[in-house]
Amino acid sequence: MQPMTSDTAIPPRATSREWIGLAVLTLAALVYAMDLTVLNLAIPIISRELQPTSAQLLWMIDIYGFLVASLLITMGTLGDRIGRRKLLLGGAAGFALSSCLAAFSSSSEMLIASRALMGIFGATVAPSTLSLIFTMFLDPKQRTTAIGVWIAAYSAGGAIGPVLGGVLLEWFWWGSVFLIGVPVMGLLLILGPRTLPEYRDPNARQLDLPSAALSLLAILGIIYGLKEIAQGGLAALPIVAILGGFALGAVFVYRQLHLASPIIDVRLFRNHAFSASLGTYLLGIFVVVGYFLFIAQYLQLVLGLSPLIAALWSLPSAAGFIVGSTIAPKIIHRYRPSMIMGIGMAIAAVGTAILIALPVSGNGGLLIITAASVIISMGLAPVITLATELIVGSAPPEQAGAATGMSETSGELGGALGIAILGSVGTAVYRSGIADSLPADVPAGAVAKAQDTLGGALEVAGALPDALGQAVVAAAQVAFIDAIHFVAAVAAVGALITAGLAAAALWRVPARSEPPDQAGAAPTVAVPAAE
Repeated sequence: MQPMTSDTAIPPRATSREWIGLAVLTLAALVYAMDLTVLNLAIPIISRELQPTSAQLLWMIDIYGFLVASLLITMGTLGDRIGRRKLLLGGAAGFALSSCLAAFSSSSEMLIASRALMGIFGATVAPSTLSLIFTMFLDPKQRTTAIGVWIAAYSAGGAIGPVLGGVLLEWFWWGSVFLIGVPVMGLLLILGPRTLPEYRDPNARQLDLPSAALSLLAILGIIYGLKEIAQGGLAALPIVAILGGFALGAVFVYRQLHLASPIIDVRLFRNHAFSASLGTYLLGIFVVVGYFLFIAQYLQLVLGLSPLIAALWSLPSAAGFIVGSTIAPKIIHRYRPSMIMGIGMAIAAVGTAILIALPVSGNGGLLIITAASVIISMGLAPVITLATELIVGSAPPEQAGAATGMSETSGELGGALGIAILGSVGTAVYRSGIADSLPADVPAGAVAKAQDTLGGALEVAGALPDALGQAVVAAAQVAFIDAIHFVAAVAAVGALITAGLAAAALWRVPARSEPPDQAGAAPTVAVPAAE
């Protein structure tokens, strides 16, 4: 593919090499997303084999996501400076090696350290793959199609992870779930140099390490605090972590404004398309994660499905994202972003509202969940595709990696907020409901455990006489369904508000195929450097 020059009226179209390169990039994205979820099913076996403490168990689960989220911006900037392909290939090699260490860990400490290394190297994947897509696909419609494929790979990875993990655990040892990505990363190392272009900022200066540290600590503090609140409620430590994260974030912004070569140009937030898309992306993920948190428990603890079967019921949602991401290129270049964002979030609101009809028992629950998840996914897929394109396309070519990092960090923060806020709201509704409906003759020591979580209530019920235990189960499940209904209503209202805000904020931004002089800033196109 020839570089685009200032005299080129029509951007060059991608060749077969770029499409093969996209297939390689989507495989890397698939593995990255799978590793965010694949560990969950292995936790019971790991607990038995390695006997971790409760704190160690939490770190096994969270350390990968924590480090990925907090390093995305820094890794995106590093790729802009040293070369995006070079960073991706180096990260792939490190990810494969650390995955092997995790698979053969002989202690809890070793597994936590291995997962931390996987998070560090995994953080190179998202910003490198997406920024390379902007380098490889200069034609706007082809680029939108490529972004849709990339988003579909993430959606598929998140859904396939638990399913594939469950299959492996049926036949192999727990460490096998970490080896899924090793052959894929090996394929990336073989095909990457042949199919992927290199891009770096020719005028890049040395990475500002204090800024990188500030970015890492700010995002890590905020996400850690939000997840701790979601798990244990309000407490001093997570509140201090969140406030400290925001304080460090303010210092980070101040430093970027006064550096000759900042990690990210914070003046990008003055661009309405950039800031509105970033906020819509965050709130869209907030809605998805918030409702899915309760649906996973409903499938297993209310309907009694096994973890593997419950994971299979998440596949329709992934299919909805894949279909929606395929449709997105056909509409993004026809209609204004305000219309796509507004209608997409409104559709997601309708899907979320359907969950208000979720029953306590019966096959109707599965039908409602399937319908709701598909509608939500179909609504959000074009929103996320367009938001990603607007976020990265608003940045100059030399900062595409950093802008990608900001886009993915926005998604991580949206997920953490969804778990923390909607999770806390749902827990409060559950506790209030079960407190009013538990039978009076339940032992005092069991009441607190039953009021804590639905899982705790089912455990308490198992130790009680049959009639009393069934009454506890019924009370807990009704309270839990009430919590789902309330959370669904809150999420639906939030999605509608987001739809209105996004439509208003993007009102003057033209459709992607319209001339740039109709609405201010033109989308920036990344120009590949000579290899």
